[in-house]
Amino acid sequence: MKCRNRALACLFLITCLVFLHCFAQAETLPSPLPVTEVAEGVFVFVAPYELATPGNADAIGNAGFVIGDEAVAVIDTGGSQQAGLALLAAIRARTGKPIRYVIDTHVHPDHLLGNAAFRLPGAVIVGHANLPEALAARAETYLSATRRLIGEAAFAGTEALGPTLLVKDRLALDLGGRRLLLEAWPTAHTNTDLTVMDEKTGTWFLGDLLFAGHIPALDGSLRGWLAVIDVLRARPAARVVPGHGPAAMPWPEGAEAMLRYLQRLRDDVRTMIAQGRTLRQTAEQAAQSERGNWRLFDDFNARNATSAYHELEWE
Repeated sequence: MKCRNRALACLFLITCLVFLHCFAQAETLPSPLPVTEVAEGVFVFVAPYELATPGNADAIGNAGFVIGDEAVAVIDTGGSQQAGLALLAAIRARTGKPIRYVIDTHVHPDHLLGNAAFRLPGAVIVGHANLPEALAARAETYLSATRRLIGEAAFAGTEALGPTLLVKDRLALDLGGRRLLLEAWPTAHTNTDLTVMDEKTGTWFLGDLLFAGHIPALDGSLRGWLAVIDVLRARPAARVVPGHGPAAMPWPEGAEAMLRYLQRLRDDVRTMIAQGRTLRQTAEQAAQSERGNWRLFDDFNARNATSAYHELEWE
């Protein structure tokens, strides 16, 4: 009887501690990010087309979450702990189920520096097999740049937390009555691109393999990205969620504008290399016909052209 009473007392104490932790967490969470339910149990935060600033706390990449019968999976977490906490607040406004998985679609800071907000009991960070090495190589630069761009107040508590569960090819995650299929892709937007398919609703999170409105940002391989997009476009999906753009888009039509830009960039850079143009001339002139179609064009296009030039000059 004494052992039974002791066990019950321990269970009661643990329950109280969990309650107090959740209460304290709820008390300190910021205002929740606005999210849209794009399918049953699938929610997306639509990020603004902006660069990182103190006002947006680097919450400038789309993020989302999927609610299963037993647990929740988060897909990208924003670019700071503050952004991640606002996403966590949005989740807690809709469900009290435990967060089982935090999935990083790629290495860029606006998509994963919010991981620091999800250091929660039982939550596992998941990412591409290349992500730990890529993040380790860039973490110091990412953190320093983010601190400078968003300021100390918005940056407070931000860390570069990488995944412990890695995806080399495919991995299925169970949320209870709901399966997510994760796939790792060859080098495209980056060398760490991961997609997430909610099989229940046919909702496919493509991360930054898909941009809409916001000009694509090339940090991997232009030829690789075009090849991956061809494979993705051959797959069916009820809807896709871009890394930057609206909450959801039809598929494969949703890829048409980005595909046109990447092909124009490739063709212009190839032509300029053949003409003997310099790297500087190519960066200034390539893909300028696309300028009116994209937000933040002047912030990214020259860098894209520079990356493409280095990749294509020795074809």
